[in-house]
Amino acid sequence: MSNKPKIESMLKPKITPTLGLLGATVNAMALIAPGAFLWITYQLQTAATAPSGASVASDIWGGIVVALLVAFLTAFSYAELAKIYPEAGFASCAYFAEKAFIDSREEKQYGPASLARLAKLTTGWAAHLFYWVYPGIMVAFMAILIGYIYNAFTGKTFSTTELTVIGGLFALATGYIAYRGVTGSTTMSLWINIIQLTTLVIFSGFAMYYRWSNPQGATQWAFSGGWDVIKFHSIQGILIQSTIAILILVGFESCTALAAETKNPETTIPKAIILSLVIQGIFAYLLQYFATGLMISETLVGAAGGQTVTGLAAAASSSAPIGDLAKLLGDHILPGVGFGLMITMAVTVAIAIIGTTLSCMNTAVRVTCGMAEDRELPEMLGFMNGKFSTPHMAMWVLVAVSSVIAAIGVRSVVGLTGITLASNLGTFILYGLTCVWTVIAFKDRKDYSLFKHGIIPGLGVAANVVMVGAILYLYVIGNADAVAEAKICFWIAGGWAAVSLLYVALTTVQKTYSIRMVTCVIRPEQLGEVTSALKRENLVMGMTIMDVRGFGRQRGDTAEEENGNEPPDETIRFLPKLKLEVLVRNWDVQRTMDVIADSLRTGSIGDGKIFVFEAASAMRVRTGEKGVYAL
Repeated sequence: MSNKPKIESMLKPKITPTLGLLGATVNAMALIAPGAFLWITYQLQTAATAPSGASVASDIWGGIVVALLVAFLTAFSYAELAKIYPEAGFASCAYFAEKAFIDSREEKQYGPASLARLAKLTTGWAAHLFYWVYPGIMVAFMAILIGYIYNAFTGKTFSTTELTVIGGLFALATGYIAYRGVTGSTTMSLWINIIQLTTLVIFSGFAMYYRWSNPQGATQWAFSGGWDVIKFHSIQGILIQSTIAILILVGFESCTALAAETKNPETTIPKAIILSLVIQGIFAYLLQYFATGLMISETLVGAAGGQTVTGLAAAASSSAPIGDLAKLLGDHILPGVGFGLMITMAVTVAIAIIGTTLSCMNTAVRVTCGMAEDRELPEMLGFMNGKFSTPHMAMWVLVAVSSVIAAIGVRSVVGLTGITLASNLGTFILYGLTCVWTVIAFKDRKDYSLFKHGIIPGLGVAANVVMVGAILYLYVIGNADAVAEAKICFWIAGGWAAVSLLYVALTTVQKTYSIRMVTCVIRPEQLGEVTSALKRENLVMGMTIMDVRGFGRQRGDTAEEENGNEPPDETIRFLPKLKLEVLVRNWDVQRTMDVIADSLRTGSIGDGKIFVFEAASAMRVRTGEKGVYAL
């Protein structure tokens, strides 16, 4: 009986590039998700105030423009890095950081305390603060939205415990879709984008018609006209609104984590980055926010502090101002369908939240997996599912983390805003660092362009630094809620930084001072080649070899297997081999394995195997030196 199925089940899952420009773009577009964010952030944007307490709602559109500028400056930097590092794979941004330093210094090797590793780990820290917090925020938004719809139908409200359970179930369901693989996620993202863009175009058209026809005879509009919607009213208001608006624009870079699953990533990924931002940022957001601002008047009524408020103040006091506006449109443009239109929009928003959560989870676990495969995170986070080729262990950990974040977020607006600020802080730091790595990566290349690789990323760094400064300054000096939100942000970012620093410190010491035994079984005739390669890379000070005999998966019968025939079950041949043993620093393990593998690999059966064992200690007998000094 053939053992081929058993062998295949033991093989590492192969990642097959399946995504074209459409697939890469819709995955990034799904993360941006304008259909979801108009609904879930409009209340935050209309409720935003300056430190003096004055509303800055009139600068929503201008804030988005500034955030778009920051996003485009960063997107161009990502696109340039994706062109020269298409092999980045899952690690994406972390790989860009590391490779930029290695290439600029023309190094083959770097140490555990090198700038290349520091850049990679700093970028990885910011990426995880962004990508691992963001899905939890979306899970909380989904639970709150379901609670809103439930209230609209029944007049009852869910308790925070019930909302927490709903959030946990949503995180689990979305994680399961992501676990099934990127192909299924892409199909879902495509339909979600179609649904949300169609809905937003219809909503925007109705909103502008409402202003033009004025069916309720409004006399006090929030904005006097189109120019009043788009003009900048105050610098402070623009800064505050842009720090919120970046939440609705992030994600254009997420397709860089799909490079391994994308055909021709060196050309496809850069196009997908820019295209997703153009479609969602310029077409969707600027249109929908313009139309929404245009239709708000005294006919939008709410309550705040026991008093009746109208216009933008009513939007700020509502848990779902876009739902309220949809009711107005449905009741006065399409009489009798206000409630139905609101529910329809809410359902499309729910679908869009699924898309953005799914897309961010896909990105988050791929970045984590890439760093785990690079031995910078616990190895279990890099385990791949054999059937779906997804980092399934990281996925389920992320589902648990997202559920916890959502449980905190559904308890108060202040808590959810504080968590959102932490994610945004990670976003700005990640984007700023990526612009810096662009300058470093290109500064000594022949294709260097002052405009593309100096001015644009330089402006990107400056813009992201301003955004970080705005978060730190404006919230700290704001009202009591703003200060509380800033504290939550700092606790999350600071806590994650403390854990990361501790982990990096411990692993740096371990990688520097612990030793490992690398053992490999090779063909006898390849000994010279392997030895020369290791010496050339300064990876060995000594080596032990032994004559051995053995067999592998083909039971020693290479010829029949190579001809496509299965060897008989009972046939086992012990082939002559050499066994090499080399002691190396822990830090050099991966490099040593790569060098040995490169020198052995012929693509034929019998290329050999490499094993790594922990060496508890070592001593150089003549000198008495121990540990890493005995090598």
